[in-house]
Amino acid sequence: MVQSAAGRGDISLPFLRAKLGGNRNARARAVLDLVIPRADSLLEVLANIVFLRAGLRVRRHVEIPGVGEVDFLVEDCLIVETDGESHLEPRQVKKDRGRNNASLAAGYLSLRFGYDLVVHHPERMLAQVLAVLEQRRRGAFGP
Repeated sequence: MVQSAAGRGDISLPFLRAKLGGNRNARARAVLDLVIPRADSLLEVLANIVFLRAGLRVRRHVEIPGVGEVDFLVEDCLIVETDGESHLEPRQVKKDRGRNNASLAAGYLSLRFGYDLVVHHPERMLAQVLAVLEQRRRGAFGP
C-alpha cells in the first residue's frame, strides 16, 4: 500500500518517516527503505527486495549513455531489466534487443527477467544474477 501511495504521489516518504520515530517503529521504517518512489511496475519492487535482501549494491533507474534508463544497475556492472507483458510486443522486443546490444557495447553485462521468474521463482533470478557477478569477479568477462 505504501509503494502504491508513494508512487502515485499521495504521500511522501519523508512525511511517513517523520511519523515513525521511536524504537517500536523500526520495522515500519525498514519497510519504507524498500519503497521505490517511481517504480514502473510491481516486478521492479519485488526484484529490488530480492537484491537488497541478498546484500547486493543496487542503483535503480540509472541513465546509461547510448542505452537509456535501466531498471537496475547491480554492483555497477550488471544491468537487470524486469520485463512485463508489454516487452513481448514485437516493437518492444526489437527495442530491447537494441538496448541489450548497446549495453554490451558500453561495457555492461545485461540480464532480463520476466514475470514468472520475478514473481514465482525469485531464487532462480537471484541465482543467475549471482552467477554472472561471480563469473565477472573471476575474470570471465574481462578483456
